[in-house]
Amino acid sequence: MNSKLIFFIALVLNFTVTVAFANNPDKVLGVWVTQDSDSKVEIFKKDNKYYGKIIWLKTPMDNNKPVVDKFNPKEKLKTRPVLGLVVLNDLKYNDNEWEDGKVYDPKTGKTYDCKMWIDEKDNSIIHIKGFIGFSLIGKEVKWKKAII
Repeated sequence: MNSKLIFFIALVLNFTVTVAFANNPDKVLGVWVTQDSDSKVEIFKKDNKYYGKIIWLKTPMDNNKPVVDKFNPKEKLKTRPVLGLVVLNDLKYNDNEWEDGKVYDPKTGKTYDCKMWIDEKDNSIIHIKGFIGFSLIGKEVKWKKAII
């Protein structure tokens, strides 16, 4: 077979795989290690929206009791366990980004608007940006895909 034809076929296959991965909104599903490596969040899909739930904590206990959401501004929620807490809510996929969601930070008790995207160079990293109002100003963190 002609080497130019082989090169062309390889190029087409590579492009097809790349496009298929890029347009797959479920590529974020799975377990991710958070920026400080002190928790793992499982991203899941429900009713065409994406959510993230804390499934592992480096330090799950505080004085022989489960770590609770003590910084939550709502008094009745301060005693709920952090393990199992849904911290990413209502993200919708749109053109290689998950947007219009909320992220809750149990370390501060604050909730922010958020968007999320996969790193352009390393698909084992997601970027999550929390912000108030519009996304130009805010805090961005990177989570790494967990090796299970």
